[in-house]
Amino acid sequence: MADSHGDYQPGSMDISQHVKAWAGFTSFVKWSIIGIGLVMIFLALFRTH
Repeated sequence: MADSHGDYQPGSMDISQHVKAWAGFTSFVKWSIIGIGLVMIFLALFRTH
């Protein structure tokens, strides 16, 4: 069976762009959750009956 990966060595790939993208995604999720939580608190405090 032929090796379809050529001369790829596991662990040698540059993943710096992947790491940056993941850090941006997790930061976006974190700040989104914080923002949604603040909106929920605001709505709970100033609700009308």
